[in-house]
Amino acid sequence: MTPGSTGDGTAGTTAGLEISQWKYLSAQTREQEMHAVLTVRVDGTGRQARSGAAAGTGDTGSASPGSANPGAEGAGTAAAGLLAQVLVVDCSGSMTWPQEKFRAARQAAAAAIRMLPPGTPFAVVQGTEDAAMVYPQQERMAPASAGRRRGAESALHRLVAGGGTCIGAWLDLAGRLLDAQGAPIGHVLLLTDGKNEHDHAMPLDAVLDTWEGRFVCDAWGIGDGWDARELLRVTRRLHGSAGAVREESALPGEYEKLTARLLTKTVPELTVEVTPVPGARVRYLKQVFPTEADLEPAGPPGPGGTLRYTTRAWGDETRRYHLCLAADPTGRPRREDLQLAVVALAAPAAERGLRLPPPLPCVVHWTDDPALSRHTDTQVAHFQLYGELGQAVAAAADAYRGGDHRAAEQHLGRGVRLAHTVGAARPLADLRRLVHIEDAATGRVRLRPDLAPVDFEHLITASSHSTYGPEQDEDDPLGAPGAATATVACPACDGRAPAAARFCPRCGHALRERP
Repeated sequence: MTPGSTGDGTAGTTAGLEISQWKYLSAQTREQEMHAVLTVRVDGTGRQARSGAAAGTGDTGSASPGSANPGAEGAGTAAAGLLAQVLVVDCSGSMTWPQEKFRAARQAAAAAIRMLPPGTPFAVVQGTEDAAMVYPQQERMAPASAGRRRGAESALHRLVAGGGTCIGAWLDLAGRLLDAQGAPIGHVLLLTDGKNEHDHAMPLDAVLDTWEGRFVCDAWGIGDGWDARELLRVTRRLHGSAGAVREESALPGEYEKLTARLLTKTVPELTVEVTPVPGARVRYLKQVFPTEADLEPAGPPGPGGTLRYTTRAWGDETRRYHLCLAADPTGRPRREDLQLAVVALAAPAAERGLRLPPPLPCVVHWTDDPALSRHTDTQVAHFQLYGELGQAVAAAADAYRGGDHRAAEQHLGRGVRLAHTVGAARPLADLRRLVHIEDAATGRVRLRPDLAPVDFEHLITASSHSTYGPEQDEDDPLGAPGAATATVACPACDGRAPAAARFCPRCGHALRERP
C-alpha cells in the first residue's frame, strides 16, 4: 500500500510516524549500537466507529436487562465484522474463596458480553487443568444477539469452580476458536487467580510459539495468588496488557472499560518495516509504550533486507517502539549524516483508505568528538530506565520471597528512584504500599513491616505500563543540534542521566553542575 493512499473501508483514518534519536556515535569503536524511539499514531478510527454506530441496526430481541451498554444492540457496526472475542474464566478450585471472587469473574465476563455489537462472534471458555467450552457448548463461536447474550450469561452463572490451572490449554482452545472464525481482530480476555501449576499438561511456551502474532490477549489477575510475571509472559508475546484488581467488585467495571476501548479498534493490522543499509543490521524492535511487548520479524528478510514487524488492533492511539541497530564505522565518512536504515509503515491491501506516512530515515553521524558521542537521546533513555524499573521490582520480589529483606529494600529504593525520574505515578503508588518513601529522588526508603506479598505482583504489573516520555524542549543548552534531547553518563555507574538532572536515576549519585 502506497503512502497517502485513500479509498473505502478505513477512509478518513491516518497513520503517523516519528523518529527520535541522538545521531552521533563514536568512530573509535568497531561496532556501535544506534538506539531510536519510533512513535506511531493512528487517528480517525473513532469517526469510523461513530458513523458505524449511527448506521447500525438492532438484532432480533430486546437488550438484556441491566445491560452495561444499552446502545449495544444498535451500535458498534464498525467493530462488528472485525472483532471476535473469547473470554476465558479461571474455574480452578482456588476461585471458590472468597466467594466474591468467582462471582465477580462471572459478572465481569457477562458485562463484557453485554457490550458486544450485534453479530460479533464470541465464546466463553472454562479454564481448569484443561479447557472446556462454556458458551456455546460446541467448539465454535456464536454471533452476538440478545438471545445469545442471555444464554451466555445463564451458562456463566451455572459455572462451578474446581480443578487446577493450565493457562497453555486455555490459550490453545481460544486460539483454535479464533483461527476457525478468521476475524481480522481476534481478542482474548483472560482472568486467573493462581499460578500455572499444570503447565506440564500443555506447556505455555509451546502454545505461545504457536499463536504469537495471531491474536491479542489481555490478562488479568484477581485475588492474592496470581503471578504477575506469568501474566506478562503471556501479554508480551501476544501483544496485550496485564492488569489486576485489588477489590473483586472492581472487575466488572474494568472489563467494561477494556471492552469499550476494544470496540473502537477498526485497523486490524499495521506493519513496521525496517530496511537497514548494507553493513548495518537490526538488533531488535520492541514496543515500549503504553505497555511492553516483544516483536519478532514476520518471516525472513524481504527484498533489500527489509524486516517486517506486525502490530495488531489499532484504534485512535499512540504506541512507541524501541529500535536498536548495529553499525560499524570502519571505512565510513566522518562529519556528515549517513542513512543507517529506513523505517516505514505498511498495511494489508484490504485496509483501503488508511492514509500512511512517508518512510523516514534513521541516520548516523560518525564523530571523533566524545563531547557529542557520549550523549543519548532522552526518549531512548526514558524507556531504558523503565526497563530497569521492571528489573528492580522483580529483583525486590525475589529477594523478599527469599527472606532477604535488606536486599528487597535496596531494590525497592532503586525502583522508587527510577519511578520518580520517569514520572511513573502508578508504580510509585504501588511502591508506597511496600515502603515508606523518605526521599524519592535519591531512593531512600524503609520497608513496611505490614506489606502483603501480593503487593509485589501489583507492582510488577504496574511497572509494565509506561509513560509516554519527556516533552521535547526547544532550548539547546548544549549548543549542538538535538542536544536538548540528550543524556550524559553518570561518573559513578554505567547509567545515564538527563543533561539537567541533579541525581543519577540509577545510583542516586549527585551530579556535578555542567556548563
